[in-house]
Order: sequence, then structure tokens, then C-alpha cells
Amino acid sequence: MITADTTHTTDAEAPARGALRALLPALAEHRAMTARTCAAALLEQGSLVALLTLAAHTVGTAVLEGRAPTAVTVTALVALVLVRALMTWREMDLSHDLAYRVLAALRVRVFDGLARSAPARVAGRRSGDLAATAMADVEALEFFYAHTTAQLLAAVTMFTGGSVVLATVEPWLPAAVLPVAVLLAAAPFADARARAARGNRTRKAVARLSADTVETVDGLRDLLSFGALTERRRKLAERGRQVGDAQRAEATWEAVAAAVRDLLIAAAVLGVVAAAAQSVTSGRLHGAWAPAAMALALSVLGPVAESARSLSQAVALRAAAARVGAAVKAPALAPPPAAPRALPPGPLGIRLHRVRFDYGGEPVLDGVELTVRPGQTLALVGASGAGKSTCAHLLARFWDPSAGAVQLLSAHGDPVDVREVSDAELRRAVVLVGQETPLFHGTLAENLRLAAPEADDELLATTARLCGVGKIAPMDTLVGERGATLSGGQRARVALARALLVRPRVLVLDESTAHLDNAGDAQLATALREEGRTTIVIAHRRATVRRADRIAVLEKGRITEEGTWEELTRRPDSALNRILTTSPS
Repeated sequence: MITADTTHTTDAEAPARGALRALLPALAEHRAMTARTCAAALLEQGSLVALLTLAAHTVGTAVLEGRAPTAVTVTALVALVLVRALMTWREMDLSHDLAYRVLAALRVRVFDGLARSAPARVAGRRSGDLAATAMADVEALEFFYAHTTAQLLAAVTMFTGGSVVLATVEPWLPAAVLPVAVLLAAAPFADARARAARGNRTRKAVARLSADTVETVDGLRDLLSFGALTERRRKLAERGRQVGDAQRAEATWEAVAAAVRDLLIAAAVLGVVAAAAQSVTSGRLHGAWAPAAMALALSVLGPVAESARSLSQAVALRAAAARVGAAVKAPALAPPPAAPRALPPGPLGIRLHRVRFDYGGEPVLDGVELTVRPGQTLALVGASGAGKSTCAHLLARFWDPSAGAVQLLSAHGDPVDVREVSDAELRRAVVLVGQETPLFHGTLAENLRLAAPEADDELLATTARLCGVGKIAPMDTLVGERGATLSGGQRARVALARALLVRPRVLVLDESTAHLDNAGDAQLATALREEGRTTIVIAHRRATVRRADRIAVLEKGRITEEGTWEELTRRPDSALNRILTTSPS
């Protein structure tokens, strides 16, 4: 049974907590680089703290004691400046290198998840929305991986170490910065839910704009033909305004958060100055060391403030992380077998045995029984919505039935459940040519070789000639994105030729010749007849159905009639006659 996809939240809803944390294990594949990035961040922040502290002590000594800095001090300052510059560059280089390596692997995992759960999880979803998850949402996580993890670890380390040092020098100094550090660290989480909801609103708006833009480009010819381009541009402009409003709302709240952080730091400065002044007045802290102590206190607070800013921005990415995480963890609707069985050699037949299936509501198939002998051509006929395409998808194992079994039969009648066959072997044995023909921007030859990259030029030319593809254009002709330069009939010929390159033992045609005229349909039917291949033809065209060896009629989720054309059409109450009455001749 297929259930509805519930991984998407509404605009006002905040994604579940832990979405970002769930993506941290992706760093485990790059432990060495993660360790180097954390070390570089620690050295970068540590060199800055040491530089500011030593510089403040040098100035304090020069002003209060009238002593010029020694050569050792000057050398140390110069060295710290160089180390700071080098480590800043190195940390940025490593963190971004790490982030883009993680994103590269994450994109593959997202595509694997979409492929693993297709077609159910992608059915009904717009291509632009899927593209937003696969590309834009993954890209947005670059900030999380490049600017959050290593910097947060380094900030915690520096603040802890600095506080220990300050406590040994003057206990009131860490007391002045600790409350501010706690407030800075807590601020991103205090507004986390609202911030995540605003981020979700932005991601949703971007996904809608992406989907509408992709559909506009795809349908530009029709929009121009029907004069609907102006209305479509108005809709795109409205989507753009929605993205702008969502982004402005995020930016406004981030500006408020930044102002709050600045006020907290200003309060920390006042507290540190007051604590240092009290320490100097009471004699607990030497005057020349007071500037150094204040610099140390404020410099260890700086990374905490920067980490709070990064965490605030990262929380807004929770929606993107949730969408990516849902795609990565999408369950397989047709899980691979634990111990795959090899298919027997030779021709294969098929059997649907008591098959039941539904999409989360009323059963589409309810106890279907159907057997097709090896080498036989069967026409599966039924009204729209009867479940014919569902049968085709079950044969290709896009889904598994909720009850019953889909089996491949050897010449001796031995059944093998498709759930026990590895995906690679099943794809070589059973090929489905659907109602739509997915073609990619490339040449005819490249689109044909999608099915069989190893096919040589001779086999490619023979198959193309058999299906009439050679009459369309030369093999090096660009077909355009989604085959935009080809007609519906030409795309059907390319799809059939691509399927035949695999040399399948079972070929399932789901209305794949509907765009062809009767002559073209008859020509391809002759080309598709190959001894030993089993063919399932789903069609409404009378001539196509008549050419089949046997015909099965599917009504209300069950096979109600089965036989030859002559056997079925001579019955006065034949369901086949009733279904074909309104179909093309």
C-alpha cells in the first residue's frame, strides 16, 4: 500500500527539531579533513586571542611604565600576525573544501533516495520542487558545514581556556563575561522555532518559484500560442514577491538579533572595564596587566558572539535540512532481496497471482489473476482508471503488491517472484515503455544509449532502422531538452528503440504507440515481433488490440474476460466490444 507523502510542512509550520543534527554524520566520511578544519579554526581563533592580549599588554607597559617593547615581544607580535593571516586562509580553505565534499556526497544520496522511492514519492510533485530539494536545499547547507561545526568547537574551547586563565588572574573578570556568553549562546535557541518557521517559509517560496519557472520554460510554446504569457509573467512576479517578502522577514529578524548581540557585547565591555578598574584600585591586578586582562576577556567572548550569529543562521536552514533528510532517508518501496535468485535462461512469461494493490484508498487491483506464456503477446484492455498502468508498474517493480505475487515464468512454468530478483537483472529482463518518453538534451545516439551504454554502432544502427528512428534525423542530431524538436510519434519510436537495445525478454508497452498513426503502429508492431519475447501491450486502438495473440479485459480491479480477438468479439455481451466502442479504430 502506498501512503501519502507527509514530509512537507506548511509555510507557517516549523520543521521538526534535530533536522540539522541528523546531517552531522555526513562528516564522519571525512574525519581527517574535519579534524584538520577544527585544528585550523582553533589555531585561527587562538592566534587572535594571543595577539590581542599581547598587544594590549605591550601598550599598557609602554603607557604606564614607559618601556618600549623588546625585540622578543615585537617578533612574537609579527609571528602572531602571520599565523593569524595564514590560519584564517587555511581555515576558510579547509572548511569550504570539507563543505563542498560533503555536499557532493549529499547530492548523490538525495538522488539515490528519490530514485529508491520513485515513483510514489515523486508522483504529484512538481519537477521544480524536486530540483529545489536536490540542488538549492543541498546548496543552502554549505553554510552549516562550512561555518558552524568547526567554529563552534573552537569557540567553546577558547572560551573555556580563556575563562580558566582569567579566573587565575582575577575572578571578577570571567564573572563579567560569563553571563553575557550564556545569553549569547542561548539567544539562537530562544527564537529557534520562529526562526525555523521563517526559514521554512523562505524555502517553500523558493521551491514554488523554481517549480513555476521550470514549468514556464517547458510550456513556453503553448503559452505563446494561447496568449497566456502575460498572465504567467504576472504569476512569476507574484512568486518573486513572495520570495522577497520571506527573505526580508528573515533579514529583519536577523538584524534585530545582531543588534541584541551588540548590546550584550557592549554590556560585557562595561562589565570587564568595571571589574578591571576595581581590581587595579584594590591592588589585585597590576596596572600594566589590566589592558591585557580586558583584551583576553573580550577576545574570548568574540568567538562566542560569532558562533551565536552562525547558529542563528543555521537554525533558519532547518527546513532545508528537513527536506534533504527526508529525501536521503526515503524508504525503498521495492526493497532489494536479501538473497537474490537468478532468472532461468530462455524466454520468460509472466503471472499475476491474486494481486491486490491500492494507493492508500480503494483497491485499484483486487485479486488479479493473469498468466502470459513465454513468447506470447497479450493486449491488456480496460477503461481509463481500470488499473492497466498499475499492472505495468508492478511488472517493472516500481511498487510491490499489497497482496499476491508478480512472477516471471520459465519455459517449464517454474515461477520466480520479482521480489526475489536483483534490480539489475530485473531491468535487463523486463523493460517498460510508458506513456511519456523522457528524453534528455543530447543527440539521438546518446538518448538511445541510455539503456545500453555498451551498445556498438552496428547494433545501434540496426535497432534504429528497425523502429524507424533512422528516418527522423542522423544519429548525431540534437533532440533538445525532453525531445522538444521531435513530434510525439518520433519520441515514441526513440523510446521503443531504446527499449529494444536492452534485448528484454519481457516488453511492456503502456500506450507507447498512442501518438503513431495506424500505419506507423502496424510498422512498429511488425518490428517488435521477435521469437521468444513476451510482450504486454496496453492500448485502446482496435487494430493494436486485434494483433495480439490473446486479450485480457481489466474491469474494477479484476480480469473479467480473456481470450482471442475472435472469441471475445463474437460474444454479444462482450466487455471488450463495449470498451472499444469509443476507442480509435
